[in-house]
Amino acid sequence: MPGYLRLDAFRSTPLVKEPFEHLIVSGFVDAAGLAAINADYPKISTSGSFPVDQVSFGPAFQTLLDELEGDALREAFEEKFGIDLTDRPTVTTVRGRCDARDGKIHTDSTSKIITVLIYMNESWEQSGGRLRLLRSATDLNDIITEVPPVAGTLLAFKRSDNSWHGHESFAGERRVIQFNWLTSEGNRQIAMLRHHTSAAFKRVLQTLRPGRA
Repeated sequence: MPGYLRLDAFRSTPLVKEPFEHLIVSGFVDAAGLAAINADYPKISTSGSFPVDQVSFGPAFQTLLDELEGDALREAFEEKFGIDLTDRPTVTTVRGRCDARDGKIHTDSTSKIITVLIYMNESWEQSGGRLRLLRSATDLNDIITEVPPVAGTLLAFKRSDNSWHGHESFAGERRVIQFNWLTSEGNRQIAMLRHHTSAAFKRVLQTLRPGRA
């Protein structure tokens, strides 16, 4: 059965190698599947990243997750980035909302090999919340490229010491799925523990201070 991910579009998109390896694929998620996936998207009322085993969602979203974990996607990424990802552990987290404090410039942790972001917002008119790939750690306006977080757009990059990225402040709904290949199982367990702890804290905070977490 045909899947949601347009690997043909991914394969035909050139890899940008400087200043760090990345590519952007518009329409990476099949347009016909977007409505079903968004209808089944986890209901998230607070900011932050949540492991997919900590949220509830429907079957179309599960199908998307299964594709992310499949051999076809891994092989496409191995070919594109020239790297062996066989037996590398993976972790998938999901966001539903953005906080005004989010978006600070960073490179991602050294435990990550490749970061994959898939945006699921139907449209995006706001100036904030658009991820920028950057040339430095200090200037949010020293932009390589900017990625509107609109439905089905993929951004993927190989983590490096200069894979700087961030975005201007935005608070509100901002749907994004993050999928990573990691360097080791130990680092996967550490990442999951951190995310689970953060998710539990946010649920408690939301209960105590509804609307402010």
